Order: sequence, then C-alpha cells, then structure tokens
Amino acid sequence: MDKSSENPEEDRVSLQSDGKMQANGVVKEALGVLQTFRRSIRRPAEKSPRSPNRKESKVTSRAESESPSSLPPASPNPNMSKLTDSILKKGSSIRRSLRFPSKKENDKVARQEPPAAEALPEMGEEKETDMEEMEELYTLPEIPHTPLSVMQINKLIEMEVLEEAHLNLLAMRLEFLKEQQQTGDDSPMELAKKEKDLALLYTDLRKKICTIVCDSNSFPARNKALLVHVARIIQEEEKRAEEPGGLPDSWMEAWREAVSQGVQVKVNGVHLEKKEQNSSWLAVHLGLLGKTIVEDLENVKRELRWSYPPSFKVFSTYVKSYHRIVGQHLRKLEPQVTELKDLYALLDWILNKYKSEKIMGSFSLQPDMAEESADLHLQEGFLKQLLEKYCCKVKEDMSALLDRVIELEHETVWKDKTEPQREDNLLLSLFPMDIWTAVQGKVDHSGKLDPDLVKKVIVSCLQELKSFPRKFETQFKCHCGALQPQPLWTDYHITYINSFQALQEHMAAYQDSCPQEVEGFKREIKGLIVRLMEVLEEQFKEDVKPFLRRMMTRKWLTNDDDFKQLDGHIQRLSHHCESMRPPHVEEFASRLHYHVVKEYVGQLMKNNYSCRNRKHEKAAAKINEQWNKLSDLFDDMKSSHEWLHHVGHDLSTIIGQNNKADIKDHLQPLVEHYPDFSKKHLVAVLYFRGLQRGREHHLILQKLTALRKEVGSTSTERGQVLFGDMQVTANTDCLSNLPFSCFSFLQTHS
Repeated sequence: MDKSSENPEEDRVSLQSDGKMQANGVVKEALGVLQTFRRSIRRPAEKSPRSPNRKESKVTSRAESESPSSLPPASPNPNMSKLTDSILKKGSSIRRSLRFPSKKENDKVARQEPPAAEALPEMGEEKETDMEEMEELYTLPEIPHTPLSVMQINKLIEMEVLEEAHLNLLAMRLEFLKEQQQTGDDSPMELAKKEKDLALLYTDLRKKICTIVCDSNSFPARNKALLVHVARIIQEEEKRAEEPGGLPDSWMEAWREAVSQGVQVKVNGVHLEKKEQNSSWLAVHLGLLGKTIVEDLENVKRELRWSYPPSFKVFSTYVKSYHRIVGQHLRKLEPQVTELKDLYALLDWILNKYKSEKIMGSFSLQPDMAEESADLHLQEGFLKQLLEKYCCKVKEDMSALLDRVIELEHETVWKDKTEPQREDNLLLSLFPMDIWTAVQGKVDHSGKLDPDLVKKVIVSCLQELKSFPRKFETQFKCHCGALQPQPLWTDYHITYINSFQALQEHMAAYQDSCPQEVEGFKREIKGLIVRLMEVLEEQFKEDVKPFLRRMMTRKWLTNDDDFKQLDGHIQRLSHHCESMRPPHVEEFASRLHYHVVKEYVGQLMKNNYSCRNRKHEKAAAKINEQWNKLSDLFDDMKSSHEWLHHVGHDLSTIIGQNNKADIKDHLQPLVEHYPDFSKKHLVAVLYFRGLQRGREHHLILQKLTALRKEVGSTSTERGQVLFGDMQVTANTDCLSNLPFSCFSFLQTHS
C-alpha cells in the first residue's frame, strides 16, 4: 500500500520534508484537495438516512458542483501528482457509490421530478404488491486497488457509508494477504498491526450494522437504503468466512441477534403501569404488547423484508425473535402476578390470545404466518409452573370467598337478627348460589385455558369447600346461640338446612369428574344437616316433655290444657316445617312423629293411673279424639310414618270395651300392626283399663300369646319397632300376675 495514502498526516510530513518542493503553493494545493476530499466524505453523512440533520429537499452541494477540471493545475512533482490522482479517484469512487449527481444531472432532475420532500410520501404509500423482492445474487462492486487509511475507513463507518467502507476493508484485507504471502515472517510486527487494524475495523463495521438492524424496525423508511448494503455486506462476509483477516463468528448470527435486540427494544418499550395505580395493569399491558407485535410484524412484512434477499427469511426471523423475547418478558413479569385475575389474564394471553387472530393469527400477517409456528417459546416448565400457581390461587381465592360468605351472613343477618329470606315459601339464604356461581365461574375460565386444568380447579374448590360447613356452624353457634329457643332461632336452622342442601345439589354436578372430592363434601354437608336437625329435634322434645308426661293421668282425663299445649307446639313446628325443603322435612317430621307417639303411648306403660267406675270409656274416647288430631298434624307435616296411625285406635278400642271378655277379640289388629307388642305391654294397658287380675285377665294374656305365635316374630320390620323401645314400669301389685289356677285354689279354700 502507498504510505502516502494510508496516513494523511504522514503524507503532510513527507511533503514538507521533500527537498524538491520549493513552492508552498503546491503543498497548499495538495492540502486543499485533501480538505475537499474530507468535505466530500462529510457530506454523505449529512445525506445518510439515519442522519438527524438530513433535509428532505435535494440541495446541490458545493463539492458536487466542483469538477476535477476546476481544480488548480497540479504540481509537476511526481509524488504530489500521484497523491492528487489517488485522492481524486477515491473521491470520484465515493461519489459514484453514493450516487451523487452532477450539476447537469441535478438540473435535469429538478426540471423533470418533484422535490424529494414531495416524492417521499408517495414512496411511503407504495403498495406492497408493487414492491419487488431483492435478488439473491449480486455483483460485488470493484474493490479499490489501494485502500483508504484506517482512520478514513473508520470515518466512513461512522458516517454509515457502508458500501465504500466495506470495499476498502476488502481491499485492506487483500493487501494484508498479499503482504503476508510476500514477506512471510520477515516483518511480523507490521503484519500483526495490520491484522489488528482489520479486526478493529471489522468489529466497528459489525457494531454499526447491528445498530442499524436493531433500529430498522423503529425507523424503517430511514434505514431502507442502508439495509440493502447491510444485506450485501453480510452475504459477502459469509462467503469469505474461511478467509483470513475477517471476524471468526457468523455475520448471519450477528444479524439475527441484532434483530432480536430490536425486538427486545420494542417489547421493553410497551407501557407497563404499576399494579398499585391500575388494578387492570397486566391486562392493559398485554393488550398493548399484542398491538405492538402485530404492528411491528406488519411493518416487517410491508417494508423491511424488501431490503433483504429471500435467504435471510426476514419475516420468519422476526416472528421467532418475538416468540423468544416475549416468552422471556412474560417470565420476568410472573413474580409480579399475585392475583387470580391477573394470573388468568396471563395464561389466557399465552394459551389463547397470542395464537389467535388478535396477534399471531392476524389477517394482516397472512399468508406469511401460514408457514410459521404461532407458539411462544417459553422456558421449560414455566407453563406448568403457571398452571400450578393458578390452582393454588384458585384455592386461596375460594378460601377467602368462603370466609367472606360467613362475614356477610353475620353482617346482614345474625348481627341485626334479620328475618331470613324466602324463595317459593322456603327459607333460603343467598350464599349457596353465590358459592356455586363462583365455583362454576372458575371452572368455566379454566376450561378456556386448558381442558386438563378443569379437574384440578374443581378439586381445589371442593377441598376448600369441605371445611366450610364446620366453619359456618362454629360461627353460627357463636353468634346465634343466645336466640334459642326463639322462633327466629328455629327459622335460622331451617334456613341453613335448606341452604346447605342446595349447595350440595349444586356441587353434585361435579360428581363424574371428581367423585372422591364430591363424596367427601357430601359427608360434611350431611353431618351438618343432621346436627342442625338434631338440635331442632332436641329443642322440640324439651318443649313438649312436660305435657307428654301428664298424658294418661287423672288430670289428663279431666283437663285438656296439657294436650292443647302439646298440640300448639306441634302446630308451630308444623308451620316451621312448611319452610323446610324435601327430603329433610319428611325425615324431620317422621322422627318427631315417632317421638310423640312413643311418648304418648308410653304413658300407658307407666301405670300412673287406672280407670275405675267405667271411666275407661271416657279415656278411650279421649285417646281416639286426640289421636286423630295428632295423626292429622303429622300428616300435614308430611311424616312418612303412616304405620303409627293405627296404634292409638287399636289401643282405644281395647280400653273402651265394656265387656272384659270382648277385649281378647280385639287384640289381633294390634298384634298384626305391631308384632313387638308383648305381654308386659298388654298388662300395662289392662291396668290402665282397670283390669288388673282375674280369669278374664288371664284369658286375655293367653290370647295374646297365641296371636303372637301365629303372627311370628319374623314379621317385625326393623324400621317399624314401637313397643320394643318402650319401657314398662313393673306393677307392684303381687297378685296381678298370678296364674288363674291360683285364684281358683284361693276361691275353693276361702
């Protein structure tokens, strides 16, 4: 390489020290030419598409108006002439590469074409179909025989005169190879310096190219011309990858990385509010992110791809970069996602919206996207982590919701002792529907995300629901225990019996998908309902106990007050039961029906009173009358124990017989209806009748024994035991159970 052209400063020193040069004018001419050259290099920078000072109108510069013939005569000094010719040739080459028009051409263009400021909008409005794809093959411009200096090439790179800078780099690289072959190991220092200069210049060129590529999707119109040179440089360097003097790693990989950096800048630039400022911060951000992706890919499809040959696969490269960069971006966002709604928004965006027509499936990106994958590139295990986190959040959200249900029940009902609401004349709280709506909403949302997620969400909800009945019961007792035994306390119990039954029925819809969890929840609900009903039952038993104890007594026979009290309590309970849902109302009424019958009849077994002087007729009539009222009441309450209706009539028939001998003829219906009616029970009934001993007494007992043998104990149904559960008070009369033969003996010897 000519040292005079390699280093302008050295050129200046050598010119000053040349003894043959006697006139300073020649030096000034040479320096003037150098300054003109530098200005000619500086002006392309002003015209660079990326230059911030670039003007839209075409202006003919002073350097462009000057021609080589206008320069002052060259010095006869041969060295100076050589330098001047070299500089002029390089300046002319740079102008040709940048396509600077001559003054005549400028005038001609000015007459025929509108100014650039008017032409640019038309270029921007050019339809995509009118644009031609860049050719894959190209012809490399002529490489200069002698490269510019390192500083000059570096200046060209800085000013983004990339084609000229690259051609000079190639020239410098060829010169390096030639010198390496010629000198061998004779001058290793000079070769090492030149190799280092090559590496530094190539590094600067790559950095500049990567910067241009990175910014290209932000300023496509300004970078369009530069990208053509960028593509050709990358192609050429990929061809020369095995030759010494270049960079070791791939230029195509560097280009792809620059594309990714540009995508990263785009993604990072999407507005992200703090969640403290906007509760919908994530949904808003994801919406803006999707819009940015579509707009950027539309721009790539419409503008950028025409600046590259097909082998670059520009659109595909940008799509893959977005897949990867967005996946990384979402991974960084995940720790900030702490609420269920935000987690759903994130999963929905990943699993549904990203691939939908809103983003990657957008009509504006077709048909190019048809050959591309629309799936995000997520870190391994990240999606699984999100889904597991979603289930945990569902569980937490469900727990908080159930706690809030109890709080609302206290605030709206228990605190002010508010009457419970009615629906179709049934007492019912609103919370079963609220809970079911919440659960079903979570199930529906999970189904939109992933069908496999549905079962996990149902399980999470049911696991939290399983502990809800006991939590509710504890708080209910705490806040409403003092109301017992007021009617409002009874209404509350019936309300929650109905409400939890309704909740159980709602949850039964998930039986097929989660049978184990549903069964566990059912057991908890059943346990609570049983306990609520038992409390009501025990309260009723406690209320009617004193009145039932005075049945079948002397006072009972002459006074109806106790039965009226009993009847009143049953009627009030019957009114409450009208507000209870089936099947619990039938179960509850049946259990109370059995209790009343057992206690009412049981008074006959206590030997508290024995009818004398034909009072048994009045007693039988009263039993029959009261029994009809009791049967009607429990029928109204929807008791299923119709089999209990017979006992009162069967017993009143026996008690009401005037002729003692006729009693044994009326035992059969009683034994058939109640096979567990035994001898001790009959003795107690006969005692109440006023028949305590004697021959007829004995014959009646014998008849019962015979009838029981005929009916057989096997006919007793397990669920229809009445007398077997009754205790009989032992008769203290020692003669009451003597055999008839003993009485005959006593009569004979009296």
